[in-house]
Amino acid sequence: MSTALVVGGGPAGLMAAEVMAKAGLRVRLIDQKPSVGRKFLMAGKSGLNLTMDKPLEEFLQHLPDWIHPMVSSFGPAAVVAWAQELGQDVFTGSSGRVFPVAMKASPLLRAWLARLDQLGGEIETRTVWDGTTPDTVTVLAMGGASWRRLGSDGAWVSRFPASDLAQFQPTNMGFEVPWSSHMERHFGTPLKNVAFVTEGKSHRGEAIVSARGIEGGGVYAVSASVRDGAPLIIDLVPDLSVAEVEARLNRPRGKASMSNHLRKVLKLDPLKLALLQEFARPLPAAAAEVVKGLEIRHTGPRPMDEAISTAGGLRAAALDENLMLKSRSGVFAAGEMLDWEAPTGGYLITACLATGRWAGERAAEYAANGE
Repeated sequence: MSTALVVGGGPAGLMAAEVMAKAGLRVRLIDQKPSVGRKFLMAGKSGLNLTMDKPLEEFLQHLPDWIHPMVSSFGPAAVVAWAQELGQDVFTGSSGRVFPVAMKASPLLRAWLARLDQLGGEIETRTVWDGTTPDTVTVLAMGGASWRRLGSDGAWVSRFPASDLAQFQPTNMGFEVPWSSHMERHFGTPLKNVAFVTEGKSHRGEAIVSARGIEGGGVYAVSASVRDGAPLIIDLVPDLSVAEVEARLNRPRGKASMSNHLRKVLKLDPLKLALLQEFARPLPAAAAEVVKGLEIRHTGPRPMDEAISTAGGLRAAALDENLMLKSRSGVFAAGEMLDWEAPTGGYLITACLATGRWAGERAAEYAANGE
């Protein structure tokens, strides 16, 4: 019987193990941590966002071109069907995000591991890959370089030539902001009903202001662009146009202070007012444009280990169309160790599952053909 080694017990590795076991290979999965799926479980603590309920063409716009074949083969609809096959009903939220009804990762992971066990797959934890690939085929799914305590430490890069690698960078992360003492009262307060603007596009989402800076879903949506040099811009009143803001600001204010005038005519909450005071005091004559495009001055991304995910890893040029390493026949790679990035909202998990499935299927074909 052909044998397969999977290195890494995250979504990509588990999916590769499952499809190869179904294909009749004897599969052994190793992971350096005491248990598998640790980052998967952590991601599910606030509700496991499996995918996004969007047409495939629109979904693919959020992923790099070279990942499109894998996600086209196993996209949002396939992820939903897969979860349901594991006994996990799902629902779609108002934003289009798809979650298990249980709102946790643990029931799905238990069912998934049980199925892998039924298929004869073996799991060895507390086992570090030694760099050898004695099995018929190997699928590497060792993750990126964030959340080291959960196993994604990026240490595997030492086993590959620099030419095969793109430097790791944080993505879906917050930014450090050197707040003045006046902002301390607002730490922990959510910033709601705003939009984050980058490259001419507006992204609705929330954020949290903390002593460390600013983070949250709205920030994550623009984090890659801001990391690469774009300004961090917030539209404080996304439901109003610049002209509408100007018209409201031009209303008589009598003896009211500018702060109270802004609060009354634009319905700005204390946090939004504080942000204007922090970054735009005194307000210029073109105050409407500032309210619609407030630049948050920051000192860069939070540390990479705090990022939800990372860009960088194995370059597309180091792999063939089957996700097999050009330098190592019979060795495939998948998941976050590949050089791609995507926003939160189910895109990350879906692409990890899809690349894991693609690598597992091609590895099984490679083993069957005796190549």
